[in-house]
Amino acid sequence: MSSSPPQREHGLLKIHRVLRPGFGTEAAVYGTILMSGLIAVSSAHGETSAVVLLTVGITVVVFWSAHVYAGTVARVGDEDESGHVIGVGTALRSSLGHSFGMLSSAAVPGAILLAGVTRVIPDDFANDLALWSGTVILALLGYIAFLRRGSSLIVRIVGAIGTACFGIVFVVLKALVH
Repeated sequence: MSSSPPQREHGLLKIHRVLRPGFGTEAAVYGTILMSGLIAVSSAHGETSAVVLLTVGITVVVFWSAHVYAGTVARVGDEDESGHVIGVGTALRSSLGHSFGMLSSAAVPGAILLAGVTRVIPDDFANDLALWSGTVILALLGYIAFLRRGSSLIVRIVGAIGTACFGIVFVVLKALVH
């Protein structure tokens, strides 16, 4: 008996279907982990949220661009399902779609850091909240991944905790370095 998706969609499963084009992908998980690491290292020595946002923003765009470039190069010349050779334009569009999660993963922590830059929230709090937001996002991604597979509640919770541990590593790292 194979594991099939649940007949009745849970609320989070519906959310996952909406977020799937960019957020619920391996690129989003990788991007969130990258963001968390960058925020932890950038903010460990009391940098302002403006400096952290600038550092993280530039680094994420560079990593995302490299990911898109590598994906494009890897796809050019392959054959699609109908046997046609994939050109540069098609390879680029495919790579952009596949890599979008890496870029979109910066949205929530970036918005929190921007709130610190604009003094909507205190600077240090913005840095800490942005770091913790990555952990929460990772937990949500882990939970949704196991929900989508029809796993039991306990497996979904363990999956969420396991995924969140990648973010917690950076919270601990920042605490040790700070």
